[in-house]
Amino acid sequence: MSLQQHLLGPEGRQALTRLVQQQPLLAFDFDGTLAPIVMHPDTARTPPSMVPLLTTLARRLPLVILTGRQVEDVQQRLGFTPTHIVGNHGAEDLIEGPDARVVETLAPFRTRVEDRRTRLSTAGVFIEDKGASIAIHYRLSPDPVAARAVIDELLTELPPEVLIEPGKQVVNVLAAGAPDKGDAMHRLMARYGCRSGFYAGDDTNDEPVFERAERDWVTVRVGPRLDNSHARYYLQEQAEMAQVLQHLVDTLGA
Repeated sequence: MSLQQHLLGPEGRQALTRLVQQQPLLAFDFDGTLAPIVMHPDTARTPPSMVPLLTTLARRLPLVILTGRQVEDVQQRLGFTPTHIVGNHGAEDLIEGPDARVVETLAPFRTRVEDRRTRLSTAGVFIEDKGASIAIHYRLSPDPVAARAVIDELLTELPPEVLIEPGKQVVNVLAAGAPDKGDAMHRLMARYGCRSGFYAGDDTNDEPVFERAERDWVTVRVGPRLDNSHARYYLQEQAEMAQVLQHLVDTLGA
């Protein structure tokens, strides 16, 4: 695993310029990547200053969103129309809908949540059922340690077909064998006939894309350099994404 380079440094900008010449697929996570992280997920939106840049890019290149949110949820938060959206960490497609097997696999866990609904709510834990995945949020809890204790009890002795994936003050509950973002990225590359790609994300569920990226892709993790990530580049913070979009637009214009 090589040392990550800052995407807005000379090497990163050169890589973006070369990539645009290959007519790549542009793919973005939403929360923490296009939109800043916020205290409550219902308030997340793409910053207005970025919307014209994304609109321009989507007119020129295939531009897709790969998000942990449901497709319908993220659509109203974008401010522009992408070429394609894949939700639920790869398990829900804009065209084909959520994976029915995955939704059914999580049914027993939903019962488990309902049995503990009062305790979870008292601890400040918010359950977001997205059909093909379930997110357990504790960002708003007044006592995160107590909230994690309640969550840990909820997650004990899960059947092998149910997996957990920690994130930023959230725990995602997924079905084993469900399509992930890496699967979705390669599927969309084939759908839109692209041989090269760009992907930006900020969390652990973006690593399948980073890990399986071809050598000529540009992959970027949003957040301070993390050398155990498979992303080739990093951005210090989400606000730097606007400069990346501007560079892409300028390169296309040239």
